[in-house]
Amino acid sequence: MSQPGIETQAKVHMFRTGRMGRAIAMGLPLLLGLNLGIVAAGPGFAASKSDAAFQPLVAAIHVHSSWSTGSLTLDQLAERAEGLGIQALVLSDDFALRFEYGLPPFRNVIRRTVTFPSLTSQEMSAFLSGVAAAQERHPNVLLVPGIEVTPHYYWTGSLLDRSLTMHNGERNFLVVGLSNSRDYASLPLTGNPASYHYGWESLGSLAPGLLFIPAGWMWRRRTTPPRRWTVPRVVLAKARGGCAVILAITGVLLIMNAWPLSRPAFSSYDQGLGYRPYQAVIDMVTKRKGLVIWSLPEVRDFNQYSYGPLGTVTVKTDPHPGALMATKRYTGFGGLYQDSRSAHQPGGPWDRTIMEYLEGQRTTPPVLFGEIAFHRPGEAGIRLDQVVNVLRVRNRSVSGILDALRAGRLYVVGQYRPGVHLRLDEFQVASGDGASTAEVGGWLALPETRELMVSLSVSAADDQAHPITVTVVRSGQVIAQKKGSTPLSHRFLDRLDGQTNAVFYRVAVEGRGEILSNPIFVGTDAGPRQDMGSRITVES
Repeated sequence: MSQPGIETQAKVHMFRTGRMGRAIAMGLPLLLGLNLGIVAAGPGFAASKSDAAFQPLVAAIHVHSSWSTGSLTLDQLAERAEGLGIQALVLSDDFALRFEYGLPPFRNVIRRTVTFPSLTSQEMSAFLSGVAAAQERHPNVLLVPGIEVTPHYYWTGSLLDRSLTMHNGERNFLVVGLSNSRDYASLPLTGNPASYHYGWESLGSLAPGLLFIPAGWMWRRRTTPPRRWTVPRVVLAKARGGCAVILAITGVLLIMNAWPLSRPAFSSYDQGLGYRPYQAVIDMVTKRKGLVIWSLPEVRDFNQYSYGPLGTVTVKTDPHPGALMATKRYTGFGGLYQDSRSAHQPGGPWDRTIMEYLEGQRTTPPVLFGEIAFHRPGEAGIRLDQVVNVLRVRNRSVSGILDALRAGRLYVVGQYRPGVHLRLDEFQVASGDGASTAEVGGWLALPETRELMVSLSVSAADDQAHPITVTVVRSGQVIAQKKGSTPLSHRFLDRLDGQTNAVFYRVAVEGRGEILSNPIFVGTDAGPRQDMGSRITVES
């Protein structure tokens, strides 16, 4: 797929790594198809026909406001969005940006905690109220409240051998759709003390208090008048007093090290947890009817900081497209944003997870979303309208948006040249006789003839000719490509002879911008999936 230039990618990397880099720099020295044209959507989007059952709606996902690390207020964001033809903003303000490192064995006594502007459990109610108030002032732009969270980070190495490394500070989720502030506040995040729990280990942490018993006994024996003062008895009395003081100080330090008695669900010093902390967040959010999105899963974060005698400290988050396969029940992932990506390629992790869904190994198919990761105008060259999601909603409301996001009724547009928006005017799969059709996010019953008509049409908002390549993917395999210029239409018959299980179709467009659609599903109830092989037709 067409990608931004190296300079743009470097800017995005700088933006993504800045938060964790500042945390280390501050802390350690002190520590020691849709017929989806947009009706009246504003610049860049023109009107076209729409399915009567749905309304088209343009949304920007992953937007930060001044409630956390963004520079614009909710009012300013709404005004900017309306001017750009964006009809909804899915907010993703940072939650619980709290990172700490403690020196063993007294990690809770000798430690440094660094925080950044973010929502806390106490502020969530005010944030939700603030979003509701801003919505009343700006009825033309829907504001969907949500947060960005870091479920877990962990440390390896040590300062002593100059190998201290912080991992996964940018392995994040976007969480939206929870019904109240308590649901957000209780998310089991390593940096969220409100979610910490008490257990038997909490009682065990009080065990050092038992040291006060022998300490008191020794101190009392020190003051008991001896029958006869002798040098050995005086030495013994002083030794008892010294031991009592040492025991008491040790007990105090151990209790301080155990305080607070509550514990995070997963320790930031345990490197063997894998994806367990992430699955725990997914399960809690989905249980409460919220949406979980893997955020920017292929962005790399790597920085090293030298502090002389303190050694070199590394802050890193490796690209993690494997997370899509390793976790389940999440809503989707960021598959289009301003950086190099591969998970969406034919036969890649995304296609494989969808096939797992069709084969009954997953309860839902992961949805592909576009992320803008917007913090402030001009940062890393990011524009608010550079990546948008074109949804098909049943009604123009927050609930309608959440329903479309959950169902995958959307395609994603990446605009790499200002003023050039590509549009997926049509993408549908129909039975060979045209009796039944399905669009993105929908299901079509496989006809007895096993013949399907695939139709698509792509245009540009400026009505000019721009070179593009359109690729149709069926169940992870490329089955058709067409090269040309906008406006471009393509229609072909696909035969599924011998097919006994469900398949899916999706479309990708590259050129002066990028389009990725979510799947259209075609299936029956009988038999295992059959490998249809790859039939590729290239036209120009």
